[in-house]
Amino acid sequence: MELRDELAIQTDIVKTLKNIHDPEIPVNIYDLGLIYDIDVDENRKVTITLTLTAPNCPMADQLIEEVEEKVSKIEGVTGAVIKLTFDPPWDKSRMSDEAMLELGFL
Repeated sequence: MELRDELAIQTDIVKTLKNIHDPEIPVNIYDLGLIYDIDVDENRKVTITLTLTAPNCPMADQLIEEVEEKVSKIEGVTGAVIKLTFDPPWDKSRMSDEAMLELGFL
């Protein structure tokens, strides 16, 4: 069986992240700008670096678990590691135009 290429896996990761919503804001975590980095290594293991809108988010554990669970299920992915960071801190400038529009910032 041929391995899926990295671009196909990256595309599916982004699609998956766009279907995971911040529990407190009705926008997906990708368009909110919470995803800082997506890395797929040669073994198809995915490392995602993400942040939260606030360091004391009570839903942090559930959000991280959801990302890990859903990304791990993507065809071709051999595992997922989620790294939480607050450097640099999140601010609304990281949001996509779609998210800004949805939240009334545009």
